[in-house]
Amino acid sequence: MDQHVVQIFFLIFTGGALVASVALFGRQPLLVVYIALGAFMGPHGMGWVTDVDLISQIATTGIIFLLFLLGLDMQPQVLLRVLRQVTHITLISSLLFALLGLSIAYLFHYSWIECIIIGASMMFSSTIIGIKLLPTTALHHKHSGELMVGMLLMQDLLAIFVLLVLLSASSTGSDISNLISSLIALPLLIGSSMLLVRYLLQPLFARFDRIGEYVFLLAIGWCLGIAEFAELIGLSKEIGAFIAGISLATSPIAQYIALNLKPLRDFFLILFFFSLGGGFDLSLLPIIALPAAVLALAILVLKPVVYRYLLRSQSEHNSLAWDIGFRLGQGSEFSLLIAYMAFSTQLIGNHASHLIQAAAIITFLVSSYIVVFNFPSPIAVSDKLRRD
Repeated sequence: MDQHVVQIFFLIFTGGALVASVALFGRQPLLVVYIALGAFMGPHGMGWVTDVDLISQIATTGIIFLLFLLGLDMQPQVLLRVLRQVTHITLISSLLFALLGLSIAYLFHYSWIECIIIGASMMFSSTIIGIKLLPTTALHHKHSGELMVGMLLMQDLLAIFVLLVLLSASSTGSDISNLISSLIALPLLIGSSMLLVRYLLQPLFARFDRIGEYVFLLAIGWCLGIAEFAELIGLSKEIGAFIAGISLATSPIAQYIALNLKPLRDFFLILFFFSLGGGFDLSLLPIIALPAAVLALAILVLKPVVYRYLLRSQSEHNSLAWDIGFRLGQGSEFSLLIAYMAFSTQLIGNHASHLIQAAAIITFLVSSYIVVFNFPSPIAVSDKLRRD
């Protein structure tokens, strides 16, 4: 098993380094490289990497660390203020995108339950792409960063709710009580995390802050521990990781932790995008190509327009409204989770599941190109637009 994992990592990272070098010389965004490499090497391509499920399981850790780092950068007071600003924008836009996805699925003769789930999967934008392509200075210090994080967080909360509903709909009626208990569990998790940080973690950090290895270990243990506890009480690991970060945000050592965890986050995110490409069944493309293209095109065109209009109605500057609109103009990794969960619980068929995945992947690729070629980002193809 050890040699198998090492061989998989060799193919992913050595192959990724080679192709990424060529892509950078060609001024192409690296996210495209990781997804394309997964499709090429995966079981539906050359078959060099067959255990995509293992890679996918490992890669989800990248999302957990990403949300943990987002939480570390969000002071609770700032978070509440931003959520008040973006709640109505997120709810209105999510409803519009759900209706859009439902309508397109209906035109292509999917069943009603499949139409509803396809519509629900279109409500969200990618946290990974949105944050990864946002310059660090904007993320931490600018109003645009606050708005984007607030909108993505609200979408994540909605996505968790959708996933809980899917779990309940696929099971017996008694699981409705599990849905209610999960919603009640959220304030419990927040409160217990704040208390643990105040009376346990902060004293430990204050006593041993000079031992970098210990700080690193305690931070990872806290992140993964709260993520596992959140899943245990009916929430998700992603929400748990975000709350773990927020609860630590007021600590003086928060920025030191964030800086040291970024390389670890990037390691897992490369695996995430590789598994995204590797898990897609290319043989279904002829069947779902047309509806996937229509759905993806509608999302790519209408999401920036809708976000721009809603942000302008809130008196945001036109340039900022377009910037955020294009940065959020794609599908979401939660769309992939919804597709997987709905298919595994037999709520939708394989074609509907791959339609959601294909539309999401297309929007990931095209949106990444749009942002990297036209807006400031850490991996912009133009030196003038490149911002760390």
